[in-house]
Amino acid sequence: MNLNAIRLITDDVARLTDFYELVTGHTAIRHAPYFAELVLSGAKIAIGSPVTVPGENTTLPAVNRTAIVEFRVDDVDAEFARLRDAVGEVVQEPTLMPWGNRSLLFRDPDGTLVNIFTPVTAEAVARQQS
Repeated sequence: MNLNAIRLITDDVARLTDFYELVTGHTAIRHAPYFAELVLSGAKIAIGSPVTVPGENTTLPAVNRTAIVEFRVDDVDAEFARLRDAVGEVVQEPTLMPWGNRSLLFRDPDGTLVNIFTPVTAEAVARQQS
C-alpha cells in the first residue's frame, strides 16, 4: 500500500489552494471549483470542498486540531525567511527538535498545522533515507 494523497476539506478551495501553492512552490491542478490537487514528490495534497465527501455534515472544515501537514526541505531557515510574511500564525520558529529535525510550525488559513523541517543530525538524516 502506498500513500497517494492527503485531502484537506475547506469552505474556500481557492484560498487554501493558493496558500499551498505558495508554501510548496508547486502549481495545483484545479480540476473543478471545488477540488484541486498539488502533485508533490511522493504524494499529493488534495483540497476539496465539503461537496467532495458524501453525506451531510460528514466533514467540518477548519476544525482540525490533530493532523499536521509536513514537508521536508533542504533549508528550513531559508523557507522561514521566504514564508515569514505570507503565513498567518507562526506556532514555532525554526527549532531543533529532540529527534534531530530543525522544525518550523505554522497554521494554514483554516488552522491546520503545517510543519516544514530539515533533518540535521546524522540519525535524523538516516531516518529520512530509509
